[in-house]
Amino acid sequence: MTHLSVNINKIATLRNSRGGNNPDLVKVALDCERFGAQGITVHPRPDERHIRYQDTFDLKAVIATEFNIEGNCREQKFIDLVLANKPAQVTLVPDVLGQITSNHGWDTIKEQDYLKEMVSSFKNAGIRVSIFVDPVIEMVEGALATGTDRIELYTEAYASHYHEDSAKAIAPYVAAAKKANELGLGINAGHDLDLNNLQYFAQNIPNLLEVSIGHALISDALYLGLENTIQLYLKQLA
Repeated sequence: MTHLSVNINKIATLRNSRGGNNPDLVKVALDCERFGAQGITVHPRPDERHIRYQDTFDLKAVIATEFNIEGNCREQKFIDLVLANKPAQVTLVPDVLGQITSNHGWDTIKEQDYLKEMVSSFKNAGIRVSIFVDPVIEMVEGALATGTDRIELYTEAYASHYHEDSAKAIAPYVAAAKKANELGLGINAGHDLDLNNLQYFAQNIPNLLEVSIGHALISDALYLGLENTIQLYLKQLA
């Protein structure tokens, strides 16, 4: 079964909008675990507009499932944060300063030397490494050379075109996943996956290990309730 890691950035956004600690980010994370999530994901950014750096320390102290910290490893503060917390997994994302949300994968060929250095530093600390990539065979092959344990397929393009032609939308992801399997790379996925497109994706991507879902899941929870929503997402992955 593919694991579900719940990204709780949006919970932090809601909390920060009024100050104080309502909703309680740590309690929500523990409840997500209690409701069946197999992991918790956070993506701190330099402006701390949602996840604050202190949140990662608070969460690391209590999370019993896998803790995944995403972010831009070009920021020294992010590197220091990950090394100080030693999560189960770090996911390296090529964000730029001020970016609203992630919108592309690494160029694993042009950035190969840099990524090798970053991957090595995290792996030497005992942290599993995943790097964000687009569903392009050359980028998957380049990822192997960085030494990463896994890739995370950036799924925005799939989600955008799923309702037009699901088979066409998923084709490059299937090809990329097959190449990753051939090379011995683990496969994660994330971005814009939801209750409409998740099951088809999971059923067609061979050896999909983990999906990280935040915005859609938290939005659904406003209508369906958090516990019920997590159960519904888990059913799509069964």
